[in-house]
Amino acid sequence: MATSLAFGPFRIDGEAGILFHGDQPTPLGQRAVALLALLVERTGKPIPKQALIDAAWPGQAIEDSNLTVQIAAARRMLESTAGGGSWIETLPRHGYRYVGPEVAIGGLGPEAATLTWPGKPSIAVLPFSNLSGEQDYFADGIVDDIVTGLARINWLFVIARNSSFTYKGRAVDVKQVGRELGVHYVLEGSVRRAGGSVRVTGQLIDTSTGAHIWAERFDRASADIFALQDEIALAAVGAIAPSLRRVEIERVRRKRPDSLDAYDLVLRAQPDVDSGMPERVTQALVLLERAIELEPTYALAHGNAAMCHHCLFVRAGMQEADREASVRHARLAILHGQDDASALTLAGFSIGMDGHDRKAAFTALEAALAVSPSSALTYILGSVILGWSGEAEQAIAWSERGMRLSPFDPWAFAAFDAQAMSHLLRGRYDEACRAAYRSVQANPAHSITYVQLAAALAKLGRLDEAMAAAARVRELHPTFRYSRQFAAVHCAPALAQCLGEALQAAGLPQ
Repeated sequence: MATSLAFGPFRIDGEAGILFHGDQPTPLGQRAVALLALLVERTGKPIPKQALIDAAWPGQAIEDSNLTVQIAAARRMLESTAGGGSWIETLPRHGYRYVGPEVAIGGLGPEAATLTWPGKPSIAVLPFSNLSGEQDYFADGIVDDIVTGLARINWLFVIARNSSFTYKGRAVDVKQVGRELGVHYVLEGSVRRAGGSVRVTGQLIDTSTGAHIWAERFDRASADIFALQDEIALAAVGAIAPSLRRVEIERVRRKRPDSLDAYDLVLRAQPDVDSGMPERVTQALVLLERAIELEPTYALAHGNAAMCHHCLFVRAGMQEADREASVRHARLAILHGQDDASALTLAGFSIGMDGHDRKAAFTALEAALAVSPSSALTYILGSVILGWSGEAEQAIAWSERGMRLSPFDPWAFAAFDAQAMSHLLRGRYDEACRAAYRSVQANPAHSITYVQLAAALAKLGRLDEAMAAAARVRELHPTFRYSRQFAAVHCAPALAQCLGEALQAAGLPQ
């Protein structure tokens, strides 16, 4: 083992068997230190129970419960001093894995020192600059809410507030912060209050390059300070999450295919899943099946697989096998993903659309929002279920909420589709047409966007344009029949009649 292992605010002295927090030794026992050292030294890698027992109890036969007790002691120490209780991940029936801040390995000469990131994206939210000359509680409250919101995203590793706030009042170099806290991303910002208004700015930065990934400004009236804190934090988290996803997807695309683990495989599949078109989701399924083979309980892999089979069911022949696979993967996503808002959302959508169980669908969606209230995808896909169910006003409200949380979401087209069909049902044909055009702009390769557009144009009496949109539907989905589409998604009777009349006028086959 290396003589020194530094991670976050901690350092393990391998020779002395002591865990230091900063310059101060902690009271963690030597067996727990030995276990922690092995986990940290092999950061991101699963360590079997027997290997851990051999490290802390060499040559002894002991019960697994002794290992459990020492791991719990290490977790308590990490949690109490740096909020790092989740840095040691339990792998059921296998062992444990360290997924905390990057590790600097010393004692082997400076040329041998290496830095590695945690096993998932990592972020620290620095204290926001208070530009108002007032008390800091408001700015600190926004940061607290953002940290809490980000911490609910289970694929993201978030540094605890008590570690990131050690930088308060200091001019910092984000690259240095990245090294010291072991994070790939840093969020910094400022707050300015003037009269009855507040301006909050935020910037998300890659600490390895110093490049800006995302920046936004929020201007709000400050009538209710605490409601304002919540609103800004939700908006920031909702915007940050998809931005980080895009960066992570690009990172994984640069990796060698033979080096991809289950997490990487799901990321690489994500753009094809999000396309919603059969050819691309078929490619995504190959990667997702590999991910599930590597990690059978990976909830997000099952959720994405459910979405792929949903797409194949409604757009590639209405094969019963695809419908059954969609529901099967959705149930597995719920079983294994009680803490994963994205997995619960995708599962709820498949159960609602393909299983035709709207009540079970919204049970999953509400569970997702309990885990992560800033989940834009939950509101967007929920709006689609509500739209096809004929609950027009609620569908519009959910879609607008999702778009406020994530204006450039990959699933924005679905939110606009929900708005289009809902306005159409209510007889607001101009608004339906505007929403359908926005859907086409957001995803011009998706057939359903043109279905909504053709219907809206037909209702407005613009039949030439409606027929042109219908021709695009047939090009993208040659086997499209609107009656089969309505049956597949369990379309509300009133909406089916309204849409059907319009699509027939546009020249689409029943």
